Amino acid sequence: MTKTALDRKLEERLLLGRRVPGDRLMLADEVLRAALGGSRPLTANERKALQGSPLTLRRLRQLALERRSERPAANDAAWGGSAGMLRAADSGSPLTELCTDDRCWSLHFAGSRGAWHVILQVAANAPFAATLLRERPLLRVVDGQGGIVLQGRLDLDGECEAAWPFALDPVSHFQQAGAVFAVERAEV
Repeated sequence: MTKTALDRKLEERLLLGRRVPGDRLMLADEVLRAALGGSRPLTANERKALQGSPLTLRRLRQLALERRSERPAANDAAWGGSAGMLRAADSGSPLTELCTDDRCWSLHFAGSRGAWHVILQVAANAPFAATLLRERPLLRVVDGQGGIVLQGRLDLDGECEAAWPFALDPVSHFQQAGAVFAVERAEV
């Protein structure tokens, strides 16, 4: 049975409207923002704390609404970051490419056995591609644990390349780092 918009609204009201004696914020805003942004998934204990605390659920909803109102539309020339995740099951073959959820960025992996290279590439049809190629800001790719996968500026072809910085191969590393990554402006 498919949920209607009304069913979802009622379910949301029931979840957010319940009161628990002694309830308090169980997770810091930084943790909730990282989960919303996709750069750090919640641990099992954090999910349990979130589910058991209506106050924390309401705070997560508020942060999500703030994030949604601040985010430019997908066709705006402004860009504030993109997130993606490792989706395929391990088939034994080496990882060659990951894409962000908005399909504006791809990470390409070349090499093998300790000699890996990672290449960040902006999609030519990304609404902000021309702006980034003109401004050439410092960009970075981070894994789900905040580790820097790559940092640099796009070349004229819309790419940035670096040696793979981790001991594990890309698949193993991303699996251990929460299977997520984010492309963002590097703060200098």
